[in-house]
This record gives sequence, structure tokens and C-alpha cells, in this order.
Amino acid sequence: MNKTAPPLVLRPTRIAFAIAAALAATVHAQAPNANEPKRIEAITITGSAIDDRFGDGSREPSSVVNLSGRNVEGQHVDNLLQALRAIPGMTVDSAGGDDIKIKFRGIENQRYMGEKPGVAIVIDGVPVFERTGRVNIDLDNIESIKLIKGGASYLFGDDGLSGAVIITTKRGAKYKGFTVEADQGSYGYERYLARAGFANDTFSGHVQFTRRGADDYHFQSNYSMDALTGNLRWNITPSSDLTLGFEKEDRFRDKHGTVTGVTAAEKDPQGTLGRDFSRHYDVSLERINATYSNDLSDKTNLLALAYQFTDTTKFWSSPQRFSATGAAVTASDAYTTLNDYYQTQRGAKSEIRTSLGNTAFMLGGEFRRNEYLNLTSALTSFRNSPTGATTVAGTIFGDDVTKEGVEAIYAEAKWSPVKDWTLTGNLRYDHIKLDYSAKPVSGNGNVALNESKAFNSTSFRVGANWTIAPGTYAFGNVSSGFRAPTVDQLYRGSISPTSSVANNPNLKPEQAINYELGARHRFKLMGQDAHVHGTVFLIDRKDFILDTSGQYGNSNSSNIGRYENIGGARSRGVELSLGGAVNKALAWEMAYTYLDAYFTRYDNYNLSLGNPRGVLVGTGNCKTTINWNNCYQLVSYNNTGNAVPRTPPHSLNLRATWKAHETLKISPEIDYRSTAWADEVNINKWPGRTLFNLTADYTRKVSWLKGATLNAFVRVDNVFAKRYYSIARGSNDSQSYATNFQYDGKYNSEDMSITVDQGRVWRAGISLRF
Repeated sequence: MNKTAPPLVLRPTRIAFAIAAALAATVHAQAPNANEPKRIEAITITGSAIDDRFGDGSREPSSVVNLSGRNVEGQHVDNLLQALRAIPGMTVDSAGGDDIKIKFRGIENQRYMGEKPGVAIVIDGVPVFERTGRVNIDLDNIESIKLIKGGASYLFGDDGLSGAVIITTKRGAKYKGFTVEADQGSYGYERYLARAGFANDTFSGHVQFTRRGADDYHFQSNYSMDALTGNLRWNITPSSDLTLGFEKEDRFRDKHGTVTGVTAAEKDPQGTLGRDFSRHYDVSLERINATYSNDLSDKTNLLALAYQFTDTTKFWSSPQRFSATGAAVTASDAYTTLNDYYQTQRGAKSEIRTSLGNTAFMLGGEFRRNEYLNLTSALTSFRNSPTGATTVAGTIFGDDVTKEGVEAIYAEAKWSPVKDWTLTGNLRYDHIKLDYSAKPVSGNGNVALNESKAFNSTSFRVGANWTIAPGTYAFGNVSSGFRAPTVDQLYRGSISPTSSVANNPNLKPEQAINYELGARHRFKLMGQDAHVHGTVFLIDRKDFILDTSGQYGNSNSSNIGRYENIGGARSRGVELSLGGAVNKALAWEMAYTYLDAYFTRYDNYNLSLGNPRGVLVGTGNCKTTINWNNCYQLVSYNNTGNAVPRTPPHSLNLRATWKAHETLKISPEIDYRSTAWADEVNINKWPGRTLFNLTADYTRKVSWLKGATLNAFVRVDNVFAKRYYSIARGSNDSQSYATNFQYDGKYNSEDMSITVDQGRVWRAGISLRF
């Protein structure tokens, strides 16, 4: 019998405005009377939705991990996954190369299309959502990464179901001077970097250019990235500054290297014969932001941010199966649909924080105006079946725009009622409005659409931190996350009348409640510094939005589906990280996760056998004779109690750093992931694997250039060339290698979509800083 978490009921809007009023009344208040009883040192607010500059967060009631840019650079990674997999609780989706989607604690691992990841991604205070749901950031432009696990909507609003990733880009006087770097590696991998910076008492800044790319192991899976980034800080007064940041990225990624079925994974791991559902991704990203900070006093700070982020994404989808004359088409470049998306996210935030002895407050406000333009059209003339109607090249399937407005107020309060205890409360209220309009095109039945919908959502966190002893803390919290329905979920029936999915304008925002207990401890081990951080967590979701036919299930004219708040899922587990030094030359780190993620409510999943665009078995041409290439049937599954796919129960990462010489470091790594299910119906499995990686890093000052530092490295991933699946997914009967690319009316391991890892890869590089 499934257990359910106890409900939590608050009057959040009243509390939010009470905190706001209290803060407004105390910002300019006098300091406490000197005769008051002594407390622990002054309490400060470390949380911010704008800038990560307010302390180490040791009194935070949540599980928080901080990575420095130096840590990321020192690993010489070529994608963010390599930097983050040493953090417990990460359940990242990776399709190879730098194509990743960050997820925490198994939340949203059942989804693998372009959906939001359930994690708020924030870059320099800018909430970033890319059309593909991925995280695209120049790895060479990271100053720090902060990860908040558990509900994070109390700071960041929409999509903070399981946490937040806060990335701060490079800035400050330490980047003055010049840097040049060059790397080479397997499968044509190349990376080049040039940076120039300056600094004086008033101004500091830098400009950086990075080029990165590879042919990649998989067939037609080459990728490239050019990034121009920069930062300028003006120290207006000793207590105030203005920081301007910009980033311009042009990215290209072709196929993801997927194959269909375990036979194809064995015989054609590079995917030379099959076709991905989508490919030829051309992405252009631009971000500009300005942040103002003013210390109004030694206890009060004002922050303000204004930003614009744009994402232009074009890609092909839906492999062409039949020509305009009905002939079979198998060419690798034959696709039917061009997807052209352009989105702009604009907004402003402001926060004011103050501390008064054993109490601290922060009040913030946020204003966003986002616009999403979508255009889909026919790349070529085609048919869906040999005798079906012909769609003419250039036919517009969809031409629509969504305007999203967000107004939010959020607050945080900390209070130390007695020595060694800190209580924290957060509240955020979001008002979200969606305005959707679509031109009359073939995809929506040639009917113009105009729809509008608004949502109000309140998020919270309540928690406590106990300082047991210096360097030893126990903490706990209850926090919430939410995600508002999308236009597609609300109005799918009108947007795509042939999809057999009805409208449901009564959808509510999804909610997640996170319960967390943990401890942090720093101590001496064999005379050397060591640390341990452990967390026990539970995230409960009772109303996530799900198609009544299943996440990627199928419906038809006699079985119309629609999106409803009917999904339930629970993630619970243990996260443990510890590390330390054996001596001055040898250090180690360990990260372990136990995760139990399962559906608490998932009543129906319609799995399709045969061609889902064909004729239903028992009707028409499929009444007596069944050819699965022309016929299909739906098999219903109840997935309640099933494990959430691609959530390994056990993950373990071990790392060591051996300083073999004052100029040479050797860093081995072992990364283990246990077997998990590849599909929601829990029929096919994603096998586990253990990898061994090795990095050698050489650094020294050079005598021939004053003040210069030379660095060289070699990194080898998957040293023992272990063959494994980077990702495996399954949903329905497919045309696989094993069935000669025909439907066979069965669902098994030959229907999984699999990306086979590229095997052993190496990279080597050199850099000079002066």
C-alpha cells in the first residue's frame, strides 16, 4: 500500500505581505540595544534569486552544494555532466556530447522530449528556459555553480519542482591579463580559447572567445559551439557597483546517435542505418544583463537586475517514410518537418535585505515578459502512407505565438531564537498569465485561435539549522515547487485537431512537496581535514499533468485523451558525500545516492503495437488481415507502483587527487550507476555500468614570460573502453534493425531508443596565462 505525505495548508499570501510589511518597517531601524542578551554572531540572508554573493550558507536549512569555476576548469570537462556527476542526487539526462538535461532526485526522469526539466536554471540571476529543455552554457565562462536540492520555487518560481542550478559567470579583477588555450581529442574534438581582461580601482572587465566542437563518434552527430562572452564591473562607490554581462552563443548539433533496439546497439552502435526522430539543431543564444548592488549600510543591501535572453532554435523532425508519389523513403537526410522557434525572455528583479542582530529579512519582487514564437512547416512533399493524401512542401502546420507575463513577490526571514539555532521561512507568490494566438493553418484545421489563461501559485520553505558544534550542523526543511500548465497542455485539441487529444483549460499548476533532513560535519581524519554531508529526502507529487492516454501513450478517435492533473510520483532516498586528505599529497572524495522513485498514481498508459498512424485492428482493412505496418492496436497498462524510468537505485562516484610533484597532479575517478528501467511500463531495462576515468595535470610558472603560468593536461574517459548505453528509452512498438525496420506488433528490447557510448576518449590541452 502506497503511503502519502501529510498535507500542508498555509495562508501564504497573507504571510508574504506580513513579512513584506515587517521588512519595510525595519530596513532603516536602529541596531539593537547594546544591553540586550548576547546572541550568536549576526544572522544574514544568504539566499538570493539575483546574485550568489552572500556568504557560505552554512546555516541553510536545505541541501546546498557549491562548485567553483576553478573546480570545473580543473576537471577539464567537455560537458556539464562530467562536472556534476560527483554530486549526490543528480539524475542527468545525457544523449552524448554536450547535450544534457539536468534533473534532481528522479523528478521528471520519465520525460525526455523538449519539456522543462523540473529544475530552475538560473544564469547570473536570469531564469533560462531553452526550447530543447537542455542547458547550453559556455563551460569556460563559469565562476561558480550553486545547486539547491528540494523544492526551489520559493526563490525562483515556475519549474523549481526539485531544485535549482544557479550559475554565476566569470567576473572580477582576477581575470585581468591574457589567456590562450588549445585542446585536441578523440573524434576530431577541438577547443580554443582567448581571453583578455583589465582591472583598476574603478573598473574591471574581460572579453572571452571560445570555440568547441567535434565530429563525434556517432554517425552525423557532429557538433560545434562559438561563444563570445564578457563582463564589465563599475565600482561606483566603495559600497556600490554595477555589473554588465553578455553572452552570445551559436551552436550546432546534428543527430544524437540513437539506434532502435539492442540488436542495432550491438551491430550498428554508431547509428549509420537508423534515423533519429529529430536532428540538425541550429541554436543561437543571446543574453545580456545588468546587476546593481548597493550596501546601504553594513547590514542592509539593495540588489536590482534587468535582463534579456533570446533563443532561436531550428531543427528537423519526423523522418520521411513515403514520397509524394507513395514510394518508400529511407534516406538519412529525408525529414518532413522544419521547426522554427524564437523566444525572448525579458525581466527585472529587485531585492532588499537587512539584518538586526538575531533576525534578518529579505524582500524581493520579479517582473517578466516572455514571448514564444513557433513556426512549423513541411520541408518537402510527402505522404504518411503509400495511398494517403500528399502534403505539399512549404505547407504551414503551425504558426503561433505565446505571451507569458509573470509578476512575483518573494521573501525570506531568518531568526535565531536561542544560541546555535537558526529558523528560516520563505514565501513566494506568482501570478502567471498566458496569452496564446495562432493563425489559421492546416495544423489547427484552418481556424484562428485566441486563448488566455492565468494562474496564481504560492511556494514556501520552512526550515531549521542547529549548530551542534563549530563545523557541525544539522538541518531540516519542508519546501514546495510548482510548474504551471503549458499552452499545449491546455489547448492541444484546438492546436492540433487530428491529435485525438481534447482541450482542458481547467488544468492547475503541478505541485511538489519536499521533506528533507540532513547534517554537515567537518572533522579531522588521520590528522587531515575531512568533511561529511548526509541527507534523507522525500519529494511527493500528487497532481502532475499527464495525458489520460499516458505520457507518450497513444489515443484515437474512439479513445480521445486529454491532459489532467492525475499523475502521482514519489522520490525518496539518501544522499551522502564525504571527503578529505590522507596527507598533503593525496585527497579523496566520495558521493553516493540511494534513490527510490516510483509512480503513486498512473492509472492508464496506452502502448501502441504496430503503426500508430495506421488503421485500428478490427476495423477497415485491418479487420481480418493484419499487417502491422498498416495496422495498430492499443494495449492499456496501469503503471501505478512502477519505478520512474531512468532512475538508478544506486549511484557512486569516487575521486582522488594525488600531487605526485609540486607541478603534477594525477586524478583517477570511478563512476558507478546501477541498472534502472528504461520505460514507464517497466518491461525493458537500462543496464548499469562502471567507468574509470583518469586525468593528469601539469602546472608551472615559466621563466621566459614574467608572471606567466603554463598548464598542460591529458584526460582519458572510459579508460577500459567499457561498452554501455548512455541512455535507453522505450514507449511503443518501433521499426527496428532486428525487424528490418518494420513494425512487428510486439514491444520488447528491440523497440528501445538507445544511445551507445562512444567508448574510450581522450583530450589533451595546453594553456598560457600572463
